[in-house]
Amino acid sequence: MRMMLVGAGAVGESIVKVMQWRDPKGMWLEYVLVCDYDKSRAQEVVDKLHGDARFEAEKVNATDREDMKNLIRTHKIDFVMDAAPPFASNMIFDAAFATGVNYGSMGTWSVPMDEPKLGLGIENSYTEPMTKYNFDRHEAWKQQGNMAVICMGIDPGVVNVFAKYAATHLFDEMTEVHVKDGGNLTVPGADPDDIMFGFNVWTVLDEVMNPNVEYDAEKGGFIVEKAFAGQEVFEMPDGVGPNTLVKVEHEEVVTMARFLKQYGLKKATFKISLDENLITALKVLDKLGLRSIHPVQVGDVSVVPRDVVAACAPQPKDIGSEMVGKMLVGVHCIGKKDGQEKEYFLYQPFDNQESMKRWGNQAVTAQTGFGAALALELIGKGIWKETGVYSPEYFDPEPYMQLMDESGYEYDIIDISK
Repeated sequence: MRMMLVGAGAVGESIVKVMQWRDPKGMWLEYVLVCDYDKSRAQEVVDKLHGDARFEAEKVNATDREDMKNLIRTHKIDFVMDAAPPFASNMIFDAAFATGVNYGSMGTWSVPMDEPKLGLGIENSYTEPMTKYNFDRHEAWKQQGNMAVICMGIDPGVVNVFAKYAATHLFDEMTEVHVKDGGNLTVPGADPDDIMFGFNVWTVLDEVMNPNVEYDAEKGGFIVEKAFAGQEVFEMPDGVGPNTLVKVEHEEVVTMARFLKQYGLKKATFKISLDENLITALKVLDKLGLRSIHPVQVGDVSVVPRDVVAACAPQPKDIGSEMVGKMLVGVHCIGKKDGQEKEYFLYQPFDNQESMKRWGNQAVTAQTGFGAALALELIGKGIWKETGVYSPEYFDPEPYMQLMDESGYEYDIIDISK
């Protein structure tokens, strides 16, 4: 694999660290061009790989298809990994297709209407629904003979693999899948008013504040509601404890409805645990129009409000060793086995102190990067191999979970049947 990584943020850094560790002798990973809008940041990541000549740094504009196409051709790239902010994802996807190379991502771009109608039908609330741009081009990718695998992080990503495993190994019929993203990360002694964006600021502003989406086949398909709907308290295992979760817009709801219907899936949701300070901040930003992607004139300068927020907010790559606790992400799966109702929770825990010690990255980003790196290993080894556009639950889950066992990427499956 000759890979171009677009986006050298904390997750991109985590991806290449794990890939280098998994393949130190270059058995399947031949070369990686680490790209970022800020070349010095890309070089910073490369410098952390201890002089490994397989990794080089370069500047790229991820919103410029021609710039990316030139780099792909110049460096003889055969796989593009998208770790950039979501607003660039369609352009990166297009550049990969135009140059005839394979593509991977951790998420997709979506655009809600200024006045979403809510209720039944995702198309009534979004001008560009999540994953649509990608799946609409499935046949074109298939005819060209290339593969795109979207949604390869932790969630989406690992949880999609878990859901497929549950459908094929734990149930005769799996009717519901509910993703739970939580944890108990804290910063001892922190100012009680501090606000922490654990992930890419653009991504948080999108997926949390966008109208949330769930899948309910019995109600007609995709149901859209206002932000922060569906609050529940879920008891997380491994000592993490109760998490208050709310629904957000997330790709798993769409991809699982696409690929797991054949196993009986009728309902799917995604819920995340959010700090109260962050919820308050997001609501204020929204009411002030500061999450808008439409430029506004400030004196002689035109600025995108969300760009200003993203630049000023605390950056995930700068949050690290001061945090204690775990991230814990999993899927609550419901169905029938041998005529009995069964429920399982399949999850992946990631301790922040261990993450900082082992990877030099905080748990939220390292957990995501690790999930993506294992998917890339399966692609690099030719185990995940297809033509067209897919997400992880399309593939056989066993090779991925074998890599989890082999690499120490911890997971567990518990029976929570009532």
